[in-house]
Amino acid sequence: MGPYGFGAVPGGSTLPEAAKQQSDIDWQLAEAGYTVRISQLGQVAQSLERLENVIGNSTSGVSQLASDSVVHYNPSDLASWVDSLLYELNPFVPGSESCSVPSPPTLPPPYYSDPYNTGGGFFSQNQTAMESDTWTDQIVSQQQSQLPLSAVAVLEEDPGIKLVHVLLACAEAVQRGEVALAGSLIEEMKTLLLTHVNADCGIGKVAGYFIDALSRRLYQPQQGGECVTGVGFEHQLLYHHFYEACPYLKFAHFTANQAILEAFDGHDCVHVIDFSLMQGLQWPPLIQALALRHGGPPVLKLTGIGPPSPDGRDSLREVGLKLAELARSVNVSFAFRGIAALRLQDVKPWMLRVNSKDVVAVNSIMQFHRLLVDSDASSGSGTGSGGIDSVLEWIRSLNPKVVTVVEQEANHNQPKFLDRFTEALYYYSTVFDSMEACQLQMEKALAGIYIQREICNIICCDGFARVERHEPLAKWRARLGRAGFKPLHLGSNAFKQASMLLTMFSAEGYYVEENEGCLSLGWHSRPLIAASAWRAAEPDTSSPNAVQIQT
Repeated sequence: MGPYGFGAVPGGSTLPEAAKQQSDIDWQLAEAGYTVRISQLGQVAQSLERLENVIGNSTSGVSQLASDSVVHYNPSDLASWVDSLLYELNPFVPGSESCSVPSPPTLPPPYYSDPYNTGGGFFSQNQTAMESDTWTDQIVSQQQSQLPLSAVAVLEEDPGIKLVHVLLACAEAVQRGEVALAGSLIEEMKTLLLTHVNADCGIGKVAGYFIDALSRRLYQPQQGGECVTGVGFEHQLLYHHFYEACPYLKFAHFTANQAILEAFDGHDCVHVIDFSLMQGLQWPPLIQALALRHGGPPVLKLTGIGPPSPDGRDSLREVGLKLAELARSVNVSFAFRGIAALRLQDVKPWMLRVNSKDVVAVNSIMQFHRLLVDSDASSGSGTGSGGIDSVLEWIRSLNPKVVTVVEQEANHNQPKFLDRFTEALYYYSTVFDSMEACQLQMEKALAGIYIQREICNIICCDGFARVERHEPLAKWRARLGRAGFKPLHLGSNAFKQASMLLTMFSAEGYYVEENEGCLSLGWHSRPLIAASAWRAAEPDTSSPNAVQIQT
């Protein structure tokens, strides 16, 4: 299943284009609160024209509609409402279907009720294959579809949908360099948020983050890089709350750990190189699993890479001491080494102190995309290799038993700003939609700030400052293959672990899917992160970056 196939059917098939577009438009109308389908819009448009003519030619105007004896249908039932007005003004309008008010049409079950009472109108729990997944499907489908003018007018009456329209118009103005127009559109959106749209949930919440990012890009571009720094206690705190609020990081850790555990089976001296140690949340379960291994635990070495602490503390060492204490309590021989570096590009392979007896596992949880920054910063294309090739080269020279890679299933490294903006709006709306299921309000709020910083970096920054350069699994497959890595199949145990993890969350929208040996975690048929495992095809000792293995 492609990550961006709108209207994709679970299992890999795709709806016909016409049916897909019709389904998208039907959903947009339902989301706006109108009980009408695209197939009825032609009739509605004709009825509206007749209504306009009747009102214009009526000697009494519309005063008779105010009579207490007149009963009108719900205006959200657009077709019946217009026909009821026509009947009251002129019971025998030539060309009308009948002289009586028709019954409201019967529709299938409500398209997108809000099971969490968030006010966003996101999902019902019983979705069909033809239904879109989040409100952002309308972002793309409205650009791709040609709606009748009357339908466009109806849709734009909804403040939330109008907000999306203005967001895209503002992003286009930014891309063209029309600063004055973009600024006026930002003010219009702020007014909509204050007066007509709930900014605490749904469209309003996500749009608020993107409006803030656009404002920063226009008025404070030099501060855009501060949105994502990865340094300091504040970032660590937000990371922890993101870990607790939703299953994405837990899925990444559990899946990678299962692949590492299987790779270490039968080996007595194992060495994990973690590209982003953070608070070390990933490693207690692995240490405990190794302690229970049949035949006894191995000697475990852990090299953790992370940014230096701005306050001068050795935070890496503090994490290492906690892990060492846990390992000692379960009788696992453990050695830790911390490497402080602001960027992975700054890590030199000799710093890792890999021993010839070590069976090596390299772990990258949402870090490889940061290595793509060099290509765009130097060439402006976003398609070059940059720092990623050199890092993959020395990883390969380690001849690791396994390389675990988890990345966002998104395409936020596109060179054109509008494409990047639209993709980010589409992706993060789904992420926030999934987080509405979280019952922990503080965790959810702080996790939202964590994600907001990613959004800000994608929208505000260019060059070296833009580090959130997410790319989909297909591109990582190609890149790792070119670098000399072969895929390892994430087995049934990893799938079971991930599926069991989701039982900890009350929402039914999360799902795990296997795709050519890789696993993805998504929300309502939309993959959001993907996990894969790799092994070096063969060691490359001729490389100038090759690691000198210690004996």
